[in-house]
Amino acid sequence: MTMDELRAFCLGLAGTHEKETWGDAEHAGDVTFRVKDKIYLITGQEGGSASIRTDKAQQTDLIAAFPEAVSVAPYVGRFGWVNVQLDGLDRGILEEVIRSAWRRTAPKAVVAAAEAGG
Repeated sequence: MTMDELRAFCLGLAGTHEKETWGDAEHAGDVTFRVKDKIYLITGQEGGSASIRTDKAQQTDLIAAFPEAVSVAPYVGRFGWVNVQLDGLDRGILEEVIRSAWRRTAPKAVVAAAEAGG
């Protein structure tokens, strides 16, 4: 999945906004995708890999199933986050992991409205 495809997919999830963070005058920051300013995905300016919010059970399952493409994320891995090589997973699986992260992060009313088609 390219950075443009990742951006389009994430911004297509209800309530999502993009915010650059942790940069300074000399270095561009990371790109984060958020709902109500709560982060569910972090990536670099060029994409390539992303840290995605999962729970501990999903983290364990993903690492077991895709050890070449998925690893425990630095700093936040203890909370269930994973690092994913964006070209290392089938697009459908990657989209479902991201959608799951969004569901975990978005308010229940936003998720319910989006999944009901509203």
